[in-house]
Amino acid sequence: MYRCLMPKSLISFKSVIQTINKLLAEENPEVFNSSWIFGRTPRSYRFILKNVRTDLGTVDWDRVTCSLEWKFQRRWTPGRRMCARAKYRNYGEVKRALEKFHDKLYVFVSPQDRADRRIRDILAVSLVRLAQLGNESAKHKLLKLLRFTIDHWIEQYYFLSRWQGYETELQMQVEGCIRRYRYSGSFLRYLFRTLEYSGRGRPPLLTFQLSEYNLQ
Repeated sequence: MYRCLMPKSLISFKSVIQTINKLLAEENPEVFNSSWIFGRTPRSYRFILKNVRTDLGTVDWDRVTCSLEWKFQRRWTPGRRMCARAKYRNYGEVKRALEKFHDKLYVFVSPQDRADRRIRDILAVSLVRLAQLGNESAKHKLLKLLRFTIDHWIEQYYFLSRWQGYETELQMQVEGCIRRYRYSGSFLRYLFRTLEYSGRGRPPLLTFQLSEYNLQ
């Protein structure tokens, strides 16, 4: 029913994204997924399966979705969630996920510009996907890196400073974001908004003890 919108000789990642954007604009679906892409433009789907891969060999749908127009990105709905996998530790997978930007880990501490923030999201999502597969090494590495970013947010934004002192609850929120993340744009943006909304109404912890006032 649908034909590829590009000549075979001109197919590229850029043209694939242009094709998907055009189809989304024409049909304006409320949600879409990989099956929707396959049904409308099989050649684009085959190109993605063959050429758009993560360092671990899986299809990198995150790269596809984040390249689409912003108004379409949030409509992405992955396939059915797989059953929970057994937890395991494999730091080799973590090293492979970070290898391309191994000298850019400073982006979690002090990103300098938009390009750094983009790299931060690429690295974060790579570790999120490994953690969702059950790799505890990836989750622990990600939690460690995210803590630098979160500490900066707590210092910079008053409405996040309410998390100061709620260490256990804060970690639970971050781990929840890692488990739930499918695709809603930037992972760091998703984490930021989650902490913002869940922190509303949370009273700041008292930083003093009654004993300091000799109330005995």
